Amino acid sequence: MKYLTFICALFVNVAMAQTVTSPDGNLSVSFSLTEQGVPTYKVDYKGMPVVKTSRLGMELNEENSLMDKFRINNTSTTSFDETWQPVWGEEKEIRNHYNELLVEMEKPSNGRFMNLRFRVYDDGVGFRYEFPQQVYLPYFVVKAEHTEFAMTGDHTAWWIPGDYDTQEYDYTESKLSEIRGLMEAAKCDNASQTFFSPTGVQTSLQMKTADGLYINIHEAALVDYSCMHLDLDDKNFVFRSQLTPDAQGNMAHCQTPCTTPWRTIMVVDDARKVLASRLILNLNEPCRYTDTSWITPVKYIGVWWEMIGGGKAWSYTNDLPSVHIGTTDYTKCKPHGNHPANNANVRRYIDFAAQHGFSQVLVEGWNIGWEDWFGHSKDYVFDFQTPYPDFDIKALNDYAHSKGVRLMMHHETSSSVRNYERHLDAAYNLMDKYGYNSVKSGYVGNIIPRGEHHYGQWMNNHYLYCVTEAAKHHIMVNAHEAVRPTGLCRTYPNLIGNESARGTEYQAFGGSKPHHVTILPFTRLQGGPMDYPPGIFVMDVAEVNPGNHSHVNATLANQLALYVTMYSPLQMAADLPEHYEKYMDAFRFIEDVALDWEESRYLLAEPGDYIVVARKAKDTGEWFVGGVTDENRRTVTLPFDYLDPGKEYVATLYADAPDADYQTNPQAYVIRTGKVRQRTELDVEMARGGGFAISIREATDADRKLCKLK
Repeated sequence: MKYLTFICALFVNVAMAQTVTSPDGNLSVSFSLTEQGVPTYKVDYKGMPVVKTSRLGMELNEENSLMDKFRINNTSTTSFDETWQPVWGEEKEIRNHYNELLVEMEKPSNGRFMNLRFRVYDDGVGFRYEFPQQVYLPYFVVKAEHTEFAMTGDHTAWWIPGDYDTQEYDYTESKLSEIRGLMEAAKCDNASQTFFSPTGVQTSLQMKTADGLYINIHEAALVDYSCMHLDLDDKNFVFRSQLTPDAQGNMAHCQTPCTTPWRTIMVVDDARKVLASRLILNLNEPCRYTDTSWITPVKYIGVWWEMIGGGKAWSYTNDLPSVHIGTTDYTKCKPHGNHPANNANVRRYIDFAAQHGFSQVLVEGWNIGWEDWFGHSKDYVFDFQTPYPDFDIKALNDYAHSKGVRLMMHHETSSSVRNYERHLDAAYNLMDKYGYNSVKSGYVGNIIPRGEHHYGQWMNNHYLYCVTEAAKHHIMVNAHEAVRPTGLCRTYPNLIGNESARGTEYQAFGGSKPHHVTILPFTRLQGGPMDYPPGIFVMDVAEVNPGNHSHVNATLANQLALYVTMYSPLQMAADLPEHYEKYMDAFRFIEDVALDWEESRYLLAEPGDYIVVARKAKDTGEWFVGGVTDENRRTVTLPFDYLDPGKEYVATLYADAPDADYQTNPQAYVIRTGKVRQRTELDVEMARGGGFAISIREATDADRKLCKLK
């Protein structure tokens, strides 16, 4: 009788799919079991398929995998609607509105339980695996996660190669069917990289269908699990999840009760809606901190670009073929004289920051150990406490504080993670002692423990451990080379920034494609802000280092625009003070632009082509607009309909000059000031690799004689 009951139940489950729709009714997810008890789902938009029937399941490192022979014990649906306020962000309030389907399943053959939870928003879907506490599955090891995303056709995609250790690649735009043939050309050298497939790509993956739908696949709330990549079956256009393995080749070690990260599928009919989506943030847990008053956006400059260009060094001396931390005596070494993290130079940066309203100054290369920091798989590589002889940590911090400025700490780990954790408490205590409240950490090179990858479960736990330990000291964290963000900044808002993509430094390593900055907001920035950083004014790197003939593939106006188009509460002015002093009229925009926003409007957008964004500053009511383009010159018509009706405003436009070009004339710009109203429309031409920026304030009586902005 029990056997017959099971068969009947299974038959009903196959025949009757469970469906949940978005609040607006346009997007739907249907779940069902196959005749073999394999979990499947599909996604439709306005009645048309977006994700065809795709399988789900977990392959364990044992015989009894959670792949098939399931039955449904129960299904339930709920609705949820709230408005929450981020500590910092692109808007003051975010609506979290979804309908949910929970499917509770059992595998009768071994008494194991696995649930699937689907949340459907107006702009996308999130789903995850959930494992309740249970007798026959207290612990398990994931061999592979079998999550599929079956596409409906050969979509256009903006992608980078799948890699367990780095995301620092230029994006390639192609059809899905072309990925295999373009993969080798899409790769470039990196300090640490591990490819897994000739058709493997990384999330966030942006696609566009022939019908004009925008599909984005990513993940949310990556905690205690390995990062997901996508491996494409390019004959059938089916993506399969590819998790990052550990040193033993396993994908995750789990203890019930537990959940996986959310797998996310954004589906919208307008590119601007991709940029406006808060799907990833909404799928993360609310803020874990009771007091967030110590978490503040940061505008900073730093001792950085002069080393990145190769002209100056992080190290102090050439006398040491190797360094023994705690034993090597630097006072007996001859300085090579090319170390910019010195007292006089850092004071120069502090003075510039104080003069122009920057709150912090980053100093890289301040601490001992840089002589042999890279390429040796060295365990005890830094102590994160001992400065070089020419860096007086107390005097410089006292000087900065006297000017209303803080120094920003730098912790390069050389990916010796065990060593960083060995020193972490002492390093944070040192920051407390000298008044640091933010740290830029780095993970260049192959991971120690050897065999681990940058995006594996063990490392992901490390990154979050650093963030939560930092919070105990009221320290904000900006981790470079770490796993790509998945919205955890909602839960832990002292995770104020990450790199985790190809940033400005690559402009000094041969350059990046002009369209790079038109793609990042559709991909990397979906999970959280990036320390890009923008603000390069002198495009020939030879002016920093005569031996480096790289060229920054952007115009000066494009660099200004990035402060608006690439949202981050952590904004660096990346160039040298002496370069800014040549263009102080343009630098004014960097001084003025806000860091925290009440409202954001996405005016124009197309991935790989252009982005135009308007943002209203929190508290001041001022608006800032930024626009960037790819390698094509284009003219855009700007609306101002976000302004209050009946009011007059003064707008200052920083635009490419008519003869500007990112290759031949990047520093050609014009600045115009005039009045605008809500009904104003303005045509702005962007040069190749160019852009524009606008600051807008409410007009006063003193502005009566100003003409209309043209």
